[in-house]
Amino acid sequence: MKKVKIVVFVPNTHTEKLLKSIGEAGGGIIGNYSFCSFVCSGTGRFKPNEKANPFIGKSEKINEVCEDRVEFVCARGKAKAIISKIKQVHPYEETALDIYPLIDEREL
Repeated sequence: MKKVKIVVFVPNTHTEKLLKSIGEAGGGIIGNYSFCSFVCSGTGRFKPNEKANPFIGKSEKINEVCEDRVEFVCARGKAKAIISKIKQVHPYEETALDIYPLIDEREL
C-alpha cells in the first residue's frame, strides 16, 4: 500500500482537536496501531497582508505564535479525505501542509 507522510502546523491550543480528527479519519495507522503521530513545539512566524483575516495576530505586522508541528502517515488513497478533515477543524485561514510520498522498506 502506498503511503504518504503529512505534516501540518497548528496553534497549540488546537492540537488535540486536530489529532482526534486525523485519527478518526484514518490517519496515523502503523501496523496494529492507530492514532500514531509525532508532535513537536516551536514558533510560527508570519505576516498577513491587508487582505488577510488572521485567526491570530494582526495584518501588516510580523506575528509569532506557539505552534505544534504534527506529522503522521496515511494511505495515499485516504490523504485527500484526511486533509479535508484537517481543514474543517484547523483555525487558520490558510493551512500549511507538507505532503511527502513514502516508500516501503521492502522497496529498498
